[in-house]
Amino acid sequence: MTGSFLAGDWRGWHADAMRTTAVVAFSSLFLLVTACSGASSEPVQSAPPVTSKPAVSKLKVEQVTAGLEHGWDVGFLPDGKILVTQRPGKLALVDGGTKRDVTADFSDVLVRGEGGLMGMVISKDFATSREFITCQTHKEGDNAVDIRLVTWRLSEDNASATKVKDLLTGLPVNSSGRHSGCRPTFGADGALLVGTGDTARPQHPQDRTSLGGKVLRIDAKTGNPLPDNPFITSANPNEQRLFTYGHRNVQGVTVRPGTGQVFTAEHGPTIDDEVNLERAGANYGWDPSKGGTETSYDESVPMTDKQRFPDAVGPLWTTGEITEAICGAEFLTGSQWGTLEGSLAVTALKGQKLLLFRLDETGKVTEVTLPPEFDDKFGRLRAVRSGPDGALYITTSEGKDDKLLRVTPGA
Repeated sequence: MTGSFLAGDWRGWHADAMRTTAVVAFSSLFLLVTACSGASSEPVQSAPPVTSKPAVSKLKVEQVTAGLEHGWDVGFLPDGKILVTQRPGKLALVDGGTKRDVTADFSDVLVRGEGGLMGMVISKDFATSREFITCQTHKEGDNAVDIRLVTWRLSEDNASATKVKDLLTGLPVNSSGRHSGCRPTFGADGALLVGTGDTARPQHPQDRTSLGGKVLRIDAKTGNPLPDNPFITSANPNEQRLFTYGHRNVQGVTVRPGTGQVFTAEHGPTIDDEVNLERAGANYGWDPSKGGTETSYDESVPMTDKQRFPDAVGPLWTTGEITEAICGAEFLTGSQWGTLEGSLAVTALKGQKLLLFRLDETGKVTEVTLPPEFDDKFGRLRAVRSGPDGALYITTSEGKDDKLLRVTPGA
């Protein structure tokens, strides 16, 4: 679909065949009316594009392994093996199609609601350090303490992992586990970017001394803020670690190859899941405290409250009047993807689908498609990471016998 309707005032969409057919028909009618009326074809950049199923580009989806439980994130070792974190405090090593548990002490992980063992990245110097970093909720006794980044070392035989240190502590936590985040990703410059949730606390997103509802930018070895961070001159060490703020629940963080652009996927309340392009120091406008006047978590406010924060950065795309619970985010890289190369892939939990976004050079969304290979076949989808072989690796998150999937271009 092209023309002004692509970025026109269309709110909400569904993936079923009847709705898709209606959208196509309405789009054609709109374009015909526009042409006859002599209306401008200049796109309205503030509105989300229509989502439809693609007419071309097939995908091949293979099961790598099964028997996971809420696979949360995926990391690739230099020898081709794959680590998978699982929310109940489990770590798996996948070698070919074989999965085995990695022994590690996760007894202090609070597994409750949306919290548990979550995001992970393999350290840049893994070949010599054998280190990786996880994001996990932390408890003492039965009490929730915080969410923290933890550095681990994998044994030479890959059978066990030992805690090296707490890399960063003090991320807020909700005792119910709600809005725990938490996705770490390496930036193009080696900085560790971490998307966090607001833990359903009204003050956190706009409070720059809180690490909740933010994208953090820190040193992966020390957990310290980086010297070129936007708030590095602040007297508060938490504020020094911020890259962006005003978020609700960032679930996906990825970097566009060759550009350094940082994109995030974020859960909305009952509307407006968002895909955002992050700008250093920017406010993304989520404020369930209504400027500090509310002590309850008021989710009736806009995801990007331009009335309260005129300079807030608006989303590149939203789900409109529904939510899909979009989650992981990753770019398709390599010429093997053909016309899909450079697309942004985003998984959906509630929506149980994969979305592919085409972007222009500035990062604006020009088209969104839904690969039919994922229609009602794999359930809730959480992690999506690009492997060293150029394939996409996706985890399901049904909670029982979850899968690790490998996605490549089809014939």
